[in-house]
Amino acid sequence: MTICEASAKWQGTLKEGAGRLRLGSGVFEGAYSFPSRFENGPGTNPEELIAAAHAGCFSMALSAILGGAGHVARNIHTIAKMHLGATAAGPTITRIELETEVEAAGLAADEFERLAQSAKAGCLVSRALAGVSQITLKATLVEATKGQ
Repeated sequence: MTICEASAKWQGTLKEGAGRLRLGSGVFEGAYSFPSRFENGPGTNPEELIAAAHAGCFSMALSAILGGAGHVARNIHTIAKMHLGATAAGPTITRIELETEVEAAGLAADEFERLAQSAKAGCLVSRALAGVSQITLKATLVEATKGQ
């Protein structure tokens, strides 16, 4: 199986320090800090990267599930909103909201919803995040027009 790697470097104290996150592939490297993680300051944070991974994984899982059911999606656009909250254990990912819009032809709304929920449950990142108390999905189907 594939082995993925990423690295983080941190210097200084929690609140005054700063760090860099880097993907092993080299396609992303960015700054992170206490303000970027907990105060909407400039830079990225680990939770934002988890949200990106979740949106990407879900989109691919939905494409595979739709294809397996005989439907080809023309376009899948997914946004993952990661909610970071305070709990007795400390800062915690308390909720993830997935919002996806799919352009596909010949797909009934109820079948689409069933397939989208199946993708949410089966997505590798959803399964890895099983400890998150709530992962929701809002799935919108946009009818693809023929010839486009």
